[in-house]
Amino acid sequence: MAQNLVSPIPLSEPRVELRPLLKNVYMWMTLGLLLTTAVALVTSTVEPLRSLALNPIVLIVAIVAQLGLVLGLSFGLRRFSAQTATIMFLLYAGTMGFTLSLVLLAFSTASIVAALGTTAVLFGTMTVVGLTTQMDLSKMGTYLFIGLIGLLIAMVVNIFLRSSGLEFIISIAGVLIFTGLAAYDTQKIKQMATDPAIEAEGPELMHKLSIMGALTLYLDFVNLFLFLLRLFGSRE
Repeated sequence: MAQNLVSPIPLSEPRVELRPLLKNVYMWMTLGLLLTTAVALVTSTVEPLRSLALNPIVLIVAIVAQLGLVLGLSFGLRRFSAQTATIMFLLYAGTMGFTLSLVLLAFSTASIVAALGTTAVLFGTMTVVGLTTQMDLSKMGTYLFIGLIGLLIAMVVNIFLRSSGLEFIISIAGVLIFTGLAAYDTQKIKQMATDPAIEAEGPELMHKLSIMGALTLYLDFVNLFLFLLRLFGSRE
């Protein structure tokens, strides 16, 4: 991810370069979430698009495309132009909205609104923690990564077991992991923003890192929302 592009910066570093990068990160993250919401709403209400989303083959293609876009941005960021990175991010947000339209069809409106509100509060709180804490959260990243791998394995296993008990545990673990990642990733972006080497390389790199940071926080937000919805949501 973007944090691999630069060396960690001490938390005591002055914040003089912090504001511009964070402003761009949250701007692109917000645009991505708005695009995802718009596409999900349109897909769930327009019959031809809803039929496409319910088609297993089309859905698999959309998911594979999302995976390709994320991997491309994560490992090829320096090779892409800022415009290409931006287009890839917006394409990802759009295809995510297409697949998330199934969530709007599966859960009640009240559950979706409640989960979205809870996500906003949790994510906002952990973002503030990541920006303001004097504690170095880098060590927490290792445990969060291990937990994420375990979570993915448990989700795959439960596809075959179909255990409601394991589903409940997975949902709780998912909420905890992505709540922690929101603070951890925010602090990593904060550290990048204080690195003078980024500014020295010019606005092109700054823009690409803004896109990568936006994608990282976008994923934290969306996954936190989905696990909260699985935990407390009421199906239609």
